[in-house]
Amino acid sequence: MIIGMRINSDLRKKCKQIKIILTDVDGVLTDGGRYYSNAGELLKKFHVRDGMAINLLLKNGIKTIIVTKEDSKITKKWAKDMNVTKVISGSQNKENELSKICKKFEVSSDEVAYIGDDVNDLKLLMKVGFSAVPNDADESIKNHVDFVCTKMGGMGAFREISNMIIISKLKRKKLS
Repeated sequence: MIIGMRINSDLRKKCKQIKIILTDVDGVLTDGGRYYSNAGELLKKFHVRDGMAINLLLKNGIKTIIVTKEDSKITKKWAKDMNVTKVISGSQNKENELSKICKKFEVSSDEVAYIGDDVNDLKLLMKVGFSAVPNDADESIKNHVDFVCTKMGGMGAFREISNMIIISKLKRKKLS
């Protein structure tokens, strides 16, 4: 199936350069809800299309890295199952991870995208080549990013951004 997504020329130019996409977890890959038992965090819900997006990105030579302040076994298990390139957990200042990532993967910050959803993501969102937030992101950061998704966190926002990047890099691309 060929996707007919319309992307303006400025966004297309930014997306075309992307070699790595960074993502937050809660509020982006999940709806931000957490289920706790007396033993601690018990469940998180991830959207299957976001998992497929990670694999479509990989097929197109684009790595996915999770950057989160949380240290969740659930996230690490999901990331492994979905072929996420790297998980950076426990990051209190996510923007500090960018230079390490660029050095390790030999890319510039202009070749990195980030999708976050809240104020603790703002500094990193402002340092990357392409920045995006889910539709239900905190209002205070929406005016500081390149793109606000039509999808909400945990409902395919990561897939929406992934499709934009893949389509921008290739003239006509089948997503399969």
